[in-house]
Amino acid sequence: MPLGEFRHTGTASSYADYVNVLGRWIRAIKKKSEALVVASKETGLEVSAEKAKYMAMSRDQNAGQSHIIKIDNSTFERVDQFKCLGATLTYHNSIQEEIKSRLKSGNACYFLAQNLLFSSLLSKNVKMRIYRTIILPIVLYGCETWLLTLRAVCRLRVSENRVLRRIFGPRRVEVTGEWRKTT
Repeated sequence: MPLGEFRHTGTASSYADYVNVLGRWIRAIKKKSEALVVASKETGLEVSAEKAKYMAMSRDQNAGQSHIIKIDNSTFERVDQFKCLGATLTYHNSIQEEIKSRLKSGNACYFLAQNLLFSSLLSKNVKMRIYRTIILPIVLYGCETWLLTLRAVCRLRVSENRVLRRIFGPRRVEVTGEWRKTT
């Protein structure tokens, strides 16, 4: 699926847009891309060769590796993954990279909000509201399309439990008077 930036070549203001071309086979993608390039030229747009890329999504590990897509003296670079609307797509359609990326973004947000989550001035309800409105949406962005494995569910649960333990803090055992981690 070639991805590319289109620039307006006329005298009007310039703009960029991203287009995905999908197909089952490399030759179908190439044919559709050629048609897109021709149609874009007719309307005053041109494909940016340095930003045009393609990715063959297949269960076959070697899909698209030996093919070169060359259109109008421009060669499209082959990539194994790319970001589209904030989601990471991989050539073998694995969701593991997307979950890893989401957890990394959620972790970064958690560390930015760490001072609020550790503050003794805020109630646990306010801290939970911060977690639900700021951190959780970042981690779960696009999760409607995920096909979760048991391993992925476990990774998400571990991440959530870590944040919740920090919000609720340790518990005091009344019998012994010792502090212990919240489970």
